[in-house]
Amino acid sequence: MMPGVLTMNITDLNRECLLHLFSFLDRDSKKYLSQTCHKFMEVFQEPSLWPLLNFTSISELSKKNYVLGPALKSLSICWYSSRVKVCNIEDWVKTALQKSMCSSHLNTVSDFLLQVCKRCPNLRTLTLSGCAHVNDENIIQILKHCSHLQSLKLENCSGVTDRMLVVVPLLSKKLNTLHVNFCRNITQNGLLLLQQGCPGIALQADRSAAMVADRMPDERPFLQRTPRKLVVR
Repeated sequence: MMPGVLTMNITDLNRECLLHLFSFLDRDSKKYLSQTCHKFMEVFQEPSLWPLLNFTSISELSKKNYVLGPALKSLSICWYSSRVKVCNIEDWVKTALQKSMCSSHLNTVSDFLLQVCKRCPNLRTLTLSGCAHVNDENIIQILKHCSHLQSLKLENCSGVTDRMLVVVPLLSKKLNTLHVNFCRNITQNGLLLLQQGCPGIALQADRSAAMVADRMPDERPFLQRTPRKLVVR
């Protein structure tokens, strides 16, 4: 070190500068850096650092490399794994192996969304793709607690039905965009009711109402046969 030259350690930077530096890092890098000292951990835990979260795997939701807080404006969970096909199979048709595969992550997204309801009241956009185990109640709770939600985009979420559509006009006053693409348990009647309740909403439902909805084996329509009269001559 040259005499007379002042040196500065990165930990000497003020909080605003550290927040700015952290903002350029991805989730894992932020977490690794936060583990080096208490000051970096405090910066990592600052809610304002987390306005946007994108997840491409359900397993990412269980990692401790992010912070949920009121600063969160946009959330995306898009799962494109081959296991999505297994999750979308009707429960009563799944084999023991398929049920075992689903059991490891059955409530992962649902539990995560529950935490979002509690900690992220300012959420503006939510995108879920391939989250077959998410159901109506999960989305209804989001609509109820995240009153600023403007965009809800669902794709390949077979657990969502018309029940969710019915409550949209009642719970969400700011929602202007709703996608329910490839959600096979959404029906044409449900879409019509939603359009009547929210005529100004930008609605997209590619293939949803045209897909075959889930139906228990004992719910299949009974084909009545016309009784034949026996004529004796």
